[in-house]
Amino acid sequence: MTSAIPINLSTWPRRQHFEHYRSVVPCTYAITVELDATVFVETLRASARKSYVAQVWVLATAVNQHDAFRMYLNSDGTPATWPVVHPSFTVFNPELETFASIWAPYDTSFATFHDTAAALLAEHRTANEMFPQGPAPQNSFDVSSLPWTSFTGFTLAVQQGFDHLAPIITLGRYVERGGKVLLPVALQVHHAAADGFHASRLLGTVQELLDDPAWVD
Repeated sequence: MTSAIPINLSTWPRRQHFEHYRSVVPCTYAITVELDATVFVETLRASARKSYVAQVWVLATAVNQHDAFRMYLNSDGTPATWPVVHPSFTVFNPELETFASIWAPYDTSFATFHDTAAALLAEHRTANEMFPQGPAPQNSFDVSSLPWTSFTGFTLAVQQGFDHLAPIITLGRYVERGGKVLLPVALQVHHAAADGFHASRLLGTVQELLDDPAWVD
């Protein structure tokens, strides 16, 4: 695992914002949007690639493009940034009606990531442990999916959330409306790590990847 790179607080434009939302008014916030997945879904239907793996890769690609969502809190409370983060995502066991949390190393090549992640999903779909691979690496972020329900709002209440700078992303069931296929995406953010501008930019990157799925191969 690569080491997190400390942020130079003397030159960081968000130093005051980080300190305010880390120590003075610790808070997280959540935003839920419906992204247009019409072209993405059409492309995946004509492909042998798995839609869920493609969703996770899109999120991981977007997260890795923005420093604010690769932040980490050192043991002394100072912020750092991982060079790369890996997605930790859920797989449902229909027999036990439980889920396992697994992770796959991020790769800029969708084909490479897909083969690894698809194999992990197949391997652990009957797991009776919550973390069959053991703990996820520190440089990871969480993705969960509710493919049974489409939602317009979703919020997590994380007891120790004020020490958790990585984003938490939840996906919902596709919904068809107005000739489009929409994907509910809920993004939970620590305000010390990112403001509304950064959250909006991240979601914009996700939308761009959904709009132009030429990366599906």
